[in-house]
Amino acid sequence: MWTISNNKSWEQLEQQFDWVRDMRGIPQDPVHHAEGNVDVHTRMVLAALEQDRFYQSLSPQDRETLWAAALLHDVEKRSTTVTEPDGRITSAGHARKGAQTARGILYRDVPAPFPIREQIYGLVKHHSLPLWLLERRDPLKTAILASLEVNTEWLALLARSDVLGRTCHDQADLLYRIDCFSEFCKEHGCWGTPRPFASGQARLHYVQKEDGYPDYVPFDVPAATVILMSGLPGAGKDTFVRKNFPDLPVISLDDIRQERGTPATDKTGNGQAIQAAKEKARELLRQKKSFVWNATNTTRQMRSQLISLFLDYKAEVKIVYVEVPYAQLLHQNKNRETAVPASALEKLVRKLEVPAIWEAQTVEYFYH
Repeated sequence: MWTISNNKSWEQLEQQFDWVRDMRGIPQDPVHHAEGNVDVHTRMVLAALEQDRFYQSLSPQDRETLWAAALLHDVEKRSTTVTEPDGRITSAGHARKGAQTARGILYRDVPAPFPIREQIYGLVKHHSLPLWLLERRDPLKTAILASLEVNTEWLALLARSDVLGRTCHDQADLLYRIDCFSEFCKEHGCWGTPRPFASGQARLHYVQKEDGYPDYVPFDVPAATVILMSGLPGAGKDTFVRKNFPDLPVISLDDIRQERGTPATDKTGNGQAIQAAKEKARELLRQKKSFVWNATNTTRQMRSQLISLFLDYKAEVKIVYVEVPYAQLLHQNKNRETAVPASALEKLVRKLEVPAIWEAQTVEYFYH
């Protein structure tokens, strides 16, 4: 069974993790957190979580997963907390940044199995969503997309513990908001489970259309299939492509750079290589031929630009994400002909955005 730490005494956690020690020095606004700093708040959240009956009914592994998410939920208040000119203390963006940090910690430092790590990522990223869902511009789409990334029942539990683990004047209102979130998710079929869709095409249509209807079923017949590889350098994408798609044309950014003698760190050369690759893709798409696009594609922005291009030609897109443990990644990258410099690889690890299931018609994950 995976655990973030076998010894959960706060003193041991502070010795083990610098990011736990950092919590002591991070103030919080007394209007919303009169209990004190992030250290005090996090300890209160963990205590509230442990006392919850639903939490106590979960399996040991599920409890460990939620406990780790609670420990990490405010990890990046250390980098986002500022005192405004009017004296208020804010930490805008701490959830999204904290989720990235949590993913990195659970990949490099305390390796967690892929499904557990990504569930913790989702819990940290969305931990305040139950408080503000009904104020979002499109609450339904927001809830549905969240359910495709995280267990919403666990999310409500974490949010409730977050509220109970603080001293504030509006605690009753915040708890009512969480109850509303729970009922909303139950009503729309996304409570504790991903919201089901008739097909991957139906899901993608709903995600991409501003006024989409979740039960609409498009009947478009794809002209071709594009396999969009995603994974860090050294993860084994080339080997995966050779083994699984031996008969498909492959557009490889590494190959194009190698042909042109372009270093991976050359931004201008990389831009030119990408444009050349896109032109090759357009040629194949015009011929309605399926192919593999083989590159890192480790951020959502990279992937979305390519997916838009492929969809313009009525192609079906399958994202294939490949991952190996961190130590193996370093070893495999070092032994590549076009090894990425260590500093550049670390930057990619920090910025890694694992593809979400809703980014394409099909998303598959292969990990060890």
